Amino acid sequence: MMADSEMQVTESLVDTFRILDAAANRTREGLRVIEDFVRFGLNGGYLSQVLKVCRHELASIIGQLPQGRLLAARDTLNDVGTTNSTPAEYQRTSPLDVVCAAFKRVQEALRTLEEYSKLVDPSLSPRLEQLRYRLYTAEKAVLRTESARQCLRDQRLYVLIEASQCELGFEAVVQAALDGGVRLFQLREKSLNDRELVCQARRLREWTLAKGALLIINDRPDIAVLAAADGVHVGQDELTVQDARRIVGPDRLVGVSTHSIEQARQAVLDGADYLGVGPTFPSHTKTFAEFPSLPYVRDVAAEIQLPWFAIGGIDLHNVTDVARAGAARVAVSSVVCRSSSPAVAARDLIAALTRSTP
Repeated sequence: MMADSEMQVTESLVDTFRILDAAANRTREGLRVIEDFVRFGLNGGYLSQVLKVCRHELASIIGQLPQGRLLAARDTLNDVGTTNSTPAEYQRTSPLDVVCAAFKRVQEALRTLEEYSKLVDPSLSPRLEQLRYRLYTAEKAVLRTESARQCLRDQRLYVLIEASQCELGFEAVVQAALDGGVRLFQLREKSLNDRELVCQARRLREWTLAKGALLIINDRPDIAVLAAADGVHVGQDELTVQDARRIVGPDRLVGVSTHSIEQARQAVLDGADYLGVGPTFPSHTKTFAEFPSLPYVRDVAAEIQLPWFAIGGIDLHNVTDVARAGAARVAVSSVVCRSSSPAVAARDLIAALTRSTP
């Protein structure tokens, strides 16, 4: 006959495997819910791959547990949790609500796996911990992507403006571009001192607010905050996305320039709100040693669903080629700022993009 102490150990072991089995199922189910949204809702190639890798890592970890014991411990018929529910569990107003709930369920289940696996195979716990951390990053990337898509949904043309490039005068070019339909500007001034830059940014903020346009400040998150701008744009050699975010806060946009698919992927995980993708062609305003050109635009179009703008030497003569490569949005400077009719230039670019992309 089995001794009481031995029976208690056996019951405890069964309970442990029952917990592990339930948590593993919850994690797998939740990951599939998230992956389906990213795959079919966002059409996000890169984020789908990130989640797929996480799912395979989970399968590898769970595979190290004794599958026979997990199944033997399963007792769905007598699981009290199958009849316990709250009204909130059935209240979802959008696919994003479903995804948010699934991420939390996955993270909670991973923590259960992490703790109870220590009783069976302690070597699995660190792997589960790292997987949980990776999914925190994935959660930020997925939710930030969807939020940015909504914020920038109607933005096709992004005008980078500098007073010295405005042949008709700074205010005249801004007002004409606004009349031409531009609703996203970046102030990119390299020669002004800080006081002059703040003054210029505040003037541009006043004009853009009057027309419901967004304003981004190049490189200077501090100026973005002082001018009440909508965000900041940083390059690969400037502040990181994380450092810029610490200054501008969680609600302003942070954009980042990228010149390779690896940089684009990293920016997504870093929590950027949009990307600059290029340079596509030689630029009239900046000098680059190399040009990723249209192949890079195609790479980003195939993988990245975070909003992005092709940039570099784009004008009315080549914008159709850029659109055909997969760009739904472009950033320009001289083609609008140096035009004798900035409003017409802006309208023509927007019209060309609209004709060439969905």
